Amino acid sequence: QVQLVESGGGLVQPGGSLRLSCAASVTIFSISRVGWYRQAPGKQRESVATLTSGGNTNYADSVKGRFTISRDNAKNTVYLQMNSLKPEDTAVYYCCALVRDTSYWGQGTQVTVSS
Repeated sequence: QVQLVESGGGLVQPGGSLRLSCAASVTIFSISRVGWYRQAPGKQRESVATLTSGGNTNYADSVKGRFTISRDNAKNTVYLQMNSLKPEDTAVYYCCALVRDTSYWGQGTQVTVSS
């Protein structure tokens, strides 16, 4: 069983920054793909950024140039650096890891962008 624990969410003003963390209970080398997803009230969950074991990244058009996904292999942790935040980035952010064809999800962390 793979456990993912997200942290780093909170309240930030428009234009501000946050860094989300996703700590995995397994070695990050066993994760073939990891991603950050978000779900705003009344909306479907959407992909924000993904990172493969080979280092390939993919971003939603709405966050390109503002968000960066990265990993720390020694800490088995994946990060989402979010800059120039906008009110429309407000959502619950989830980490998802693909391990041996099974997807595992974290509990989510709330990000609120508001003045």
